[in-house]
Amino acid sequence: MFYHENGFQGAPRPFVPITSYNNDVSFDGSYSYGYTTGDGQHQQASGYLKNPGLKDLEAQSVQGSYSYTSPEGQLITVTYIADENGFRAEGAHLPTPPPIPEAIQKSLALIAATQPVSQKFSQAYSQQPFGTNQNYNRYG
Repeated sequence: MFYHENGFQGAPRPFVPITSYNNDVSFDGSYSYGYTTGDGQHQQASGYLKNPGLKDLEAQSVQGSYSYTSPEGQLITVTYIADENGFRAEGAHLPTPPPIPEAIQKSLALIAATQPVSQKFSQAYSQQPFGTNQNYNRYG
């Protein structure tokens, strides 16, 4: 046993070697990297700039994955994308919301089909790309 300076008590961790590693960066700023460790951990990602040179349309885009074995022995794998639409991750271990009940789905479809949407409402809540100087609410 040993003690960290913050008082945490625990067993020393064994050395885990890096068994493979790559890191490539291109002149245009795109990149890719990845590594694997001796205990089976793996991570990889690549990224680039979308729409370079187009003001207000440029966006960083990254996609990748990582995996490791949980303390319970389960292989955990996460794949992800991060871009102008935010961060989105997928993995079998991640919780998902329950499906919308059929009656609610039918009600929402009926409302969408029969209720007119005012033009002011539609314009105020339309999804515009970030950085377009469009106000997303009356305060912003």
